[in-house]
Amino acid sequence: MSEVRPCRVADQLVGPGHPPLLIAGPCVIESRDSALRHAERIRDIALAAGFTYVFKSSFDKANRTSLGGFRGPGLDEGLDVLAHVRREIGVPVLTDFHEPAQAAPVGEVCDILQVPAFLCRQTDLLIAAAKTGKAVNVKKGQFLAPEQMRPVVEKLTESGCEDLLLTERGVSFGYANLVVDFRSLPILRGLGHPVVFDGTHAVQRPGGLGDRSGGDRTEVPALVRAAAAVGVDGFFLEMHEDPDKGLSDGPNMLALDTVPALLATIQRVRAALD
Repeated sequence: MSEVRPCRVADQLVGPGHPPLLIAGPCVIESRDSALRHAERIRDIALAAGFTYVFKSSFDKANRTSLGGFRGPGLDEGLDVLAHVRREIGVPVLTDFHEPAQAAPVGEVCDILQVPAFLCRQTDLLIAAAKTGKAVNVKKGQFLAPEQMRPVVEKLTESGCEDLLLTERGVSFGYANLVVDFRSLPILRGLGHPVVFDGTHAVQRPGGLGDRSGGDRTEVPALVRAAAAVGVDGFFLEMHEDPDKGLSDGPNMLALDTVPALLATIQRVRAALD
């Protein structure tokens, strides 16, 4: 198994021997005020629990199930919101991008560029992310075995990416369902980079509600506890002050008031393994 190379995010390191990472925020940028409000509250929760915190929210949900689904504010307005979060709340920010041409402007604002799971094998996208010089979080495709992420890692590192996170978000299981094979976590870590577990997308039911995706947030804590026990370097959790009114992925987003207890549980599991 390869030694895990820590990932630098702003002025902090993620990986073995460092505090666990929390990547969290609403699924999509709903407004500037909403983003600032969520970022400040989640920052305080994360820091109180001993986590390194990165704010996450999307400027464009480019693969919504239906045309009527809310996609977000778009690239320019979305990056302006993320820049305000970074400056006013004082936290690193992450967002996903979908086209190679978006990488450079995203890299000017964000500390981490995220490559979506559906696009994780797109060579031009990976090269563009690497060329920004920023950290990259690449999500393992729902259609890939963990071992099949090695070429993805090689594309990034051979293109100049020095700071890399690998995220597990579940694998397709039949129709409109995902499951998590926890064996994938040490296999991914064996590729030599920190591993993040996405606990909220892992409970998604893609297209399960017909014109939109479903999910069940009550399943998140069990999966997160299991991931903590197996051993990961961070957690990706989408959350909202009122998930059922969220404009994207409401069924699987966590309610903010449930998060402190979940983070405390993660820390207890990690402590038991030390």
